[in-house]
Amino acid sequence: MATLASAALQDVVSLLGCPAAGNPAQYLFERAFAAAGLDWRFLSLEVAEERLGDALAGVSALGFRGCILTGPLRRKALPLVGQVSPAAAFAGAASLVHSGPDGLLVGHMTDGRGILAALRMHADIAHEHVLVIGAGAVARAVALELSLAGAVEILVTNRSAERATALVGDLVSLGRAEAAVLPWHTPIEIPERVRVVVVAVPDLAGKAALDLRGLRGDMVVVDTAVTSGSTAVAVAAGRAGACLVDGLEVHCHRTSIDFQAWTGREADTDLLREALDEFLDA
Repeated sequence: MATLASAALQDVVSLLGCPAAGNPAQYLFERAFAAAGLDWRFLSLEVAEERLGDALAGVSALGFRGCILTGPLRRKALPLVGQVSPAAAFAGAASLVHSGPDGLLVGHMTDGRGILAALRMHADIAHEHVLVIGAGAVARAVALELSLAGAVEILVTNRSAERATALVGDLVSLGRAEAAVLPWHTPIEIPERVRVVVVAVPDLAGKAALDLRGLRGDMVVVDTAVTSGSTAVAVAAGRAGACLVDGLEVHCHRTSIDFQAWTGREADTDLLREALDEFLDA
């Protein structure tokens, strides 16, 4: 009887958000579960920073398959999980937690892989010179993936010169791509050798919008902001005739990676994009 009862239990995953409201994760994952014929359930839960340890203990105790983390919870999670992936350690944050059969919680950072997967639909990153704008957790995650993917040079610019310098130092220590700090100026002047630009800072809806100079038609610009409207970066890329990889495309690729991490199955990114558009248009 115990075996039959256990087999009847649904697999559960969750979003631990601070805030959780307005996050499309549940809508996207439930669509992907239905398409894959999986009887899984997704819960969106609001968790205060100071209660994250309790929430993660609950994820383990209740037998959840894992959870997604948002906002400041990502950084707070690292010392609270039993194991941290190399990407999460490098980024200093965890975006996804996977619970093993023994209840051990493992923190992963999948943002960088999601950005790289979306970028590879438009360009071969090997031997490219890349400019990463930002030096936070997402910027660090994508810089690591770009280095591992064979980029020849990674330039980093950030309002905090100290954080940019720290990221460049960590990239150099990998012994792969060359890396250097591009001093922060307004506007940001993109060097001629750069063909790929990754904007890994939040869109501020017009406030202190990035001013990019030197965009060209042969460039690929990745904008990580998840919004239904056009960002300042998207507008600038369009005017220059550059190829834009928007935040919605990036988000769908990252969701697909998270889905596979939990279920072992691939998710259709076209289906996820359709669901994300529906969520944002609602």
